Amino acid sequence: MKAYLLKKMGIALTVLGTLVACEDFIEVEAPDYKIIREEVFNNDETAMTALQGIYNELFNASFINGSLSSVSVLCGLSSDELQCLKETDHARLEFEQNNILPDNEHVANLWSSAYNVIYMVNSLLEGMGNSDQISPEVRQQMEGEAKFVRAFAYFQLINLFGELPLLLTTEYRANSLAARNTKEEVYQQVIKDLKVALEVLDGEYRNGDRTQVNKYVAMALLARVYLYLDDWEMAEEFSGNIIAETATYKILTDLDQVFLANSREAIWQLSPIGRGSTRTNTNEGGSFIIHPIFPSLSNLKLAAGMVDIFSVQDKRLSHWTSFHEGANGHYPFKYKIRNSTAAITEYSMVLRLAEQILIRAEALARMGNIGGAIAQLDIIRSRSGLDLLADTDPGIGEEALILAILEERRKELFTEWGHRWFDLKRTGYAGEVLGSNRPLWQDTDLLYPIPEGEREKNPNLGQNPGY
Repeated sequence: MKAYLLKKMGIALTVLGTLVACEDFIEVEAPDYKIIREEVFNNDETAMTALQGIYNELFNASFINGSLSSVSVLCGLSSDELQCLKETDHARLEFEQNNILPDNEHVANLWSSAYNVIYMVNSLLEGMGNSDQISPEVRQQMEGEAKFVRAFAYFQLINLFGELPLLLTTEYRANSLAARNTKEEVYQQVIKDLKVALEVLDGEYRNGDRTQVNKYVAMALLARVYLYLDDWEMAEEFSGNIIAETATYKILTDLDQVFLANSREAIWQLSPIGRGSTRTNTNEGGSFIIHPIFPSLSNLKLAAGMVDIFSVQDKRLSHWTSFHEGANGHYPFKYKIRNSTAAITEYSMVLRLAEQILIRAEALARMGNIGGAIAQLDIIRSRSGLDLLADTDPGIGEEALILAILEERRKELFTEWGHRWFDLKRTGYAGEVLGSNRPLWQDTDLLYPIPEGEREKNPNLGQNPGY
């Protein structure tokens, strides 16, 4: 399917290893998009195939796919969640030591894979715009899903790199020299795209699979965006709307079911089918689970002291972590399958209900609604087997409650999507937490460097401070 899509769309990508490097797409000769689009967008079926090709690519794009070059792994190293098992893994050790060089291959992968996806979305949107052969219903569905994907990619990029080029077309010559836009401009576009998705999509999962985007997926990312922008009212509103959708979403009492395919707790997931091979495990399973016999084949373990944040009665300690004697360390065990060719049972989790509950708890606390915030936080604590805050400390103050919520986010969302790293950044605690035990820490480490290879091609990019 992907080979067909790429041939039809004329996109120069690396996904099949036979095309030019993804970071070089702006340097290749411009394809004849007019002819290609007439072929791809001449009916609803082939147009939807093009959209599915973008979904498939998400499982191969480094920044999103849970691999060793993903946001979940690299930001886990940058924070205090993960530790490298290999002293020779210099490129990842730079993340663990907060001493990243601009020529780091994983930084380049984060940047190029996200822009690769953005380029595919832009090409899809332009192709639809030039076609009159697609039904209004399908056109609307495709626009909403595609713009969500673009918003998601830009949201990750801006929180990793800060100011960056906002590319909304496939005009490769202009893109190749584009200067960086402000964070405000990028966030405005993210919100604009998400609101389009929210307006045109309904609450159903197309084909019944939670790997497709619906309005609640857009709503979930909007809640996170507004949390990061300190807009507590909007964060509370959007997260609250999802939490109220009890017919679709539910906090599961069995922690071993949370990360299963189409889990009731899942808002948006990625399927390993996008890998295009016989392997059916998630990349997270392959990245985090230490090899049972040969630990030297694995790359990561939980950072020293990470399991100490959990009390002994916390179910997340026993269900979501495990210990490997050969590696003398614990590892994340949210995903149970390291390598498999059997039927798919786990999907990669991108957005889930527990995060929305914690978003709402924090937003309510910061607006002074202590009782409401406690009620939300206790949903997570109850599922984890912990005493309820409403019973143990109902008179807790606002500042202490916010710290308790942030600590609960650390326990609930560890090794997922860089939540810990982004939380330390957005709340101003990164220097205090990381600076005390990382001798190379500087406040400028809050942003990753603009990849050196990109700056060599585009002199207008500049560089982040400290690099």
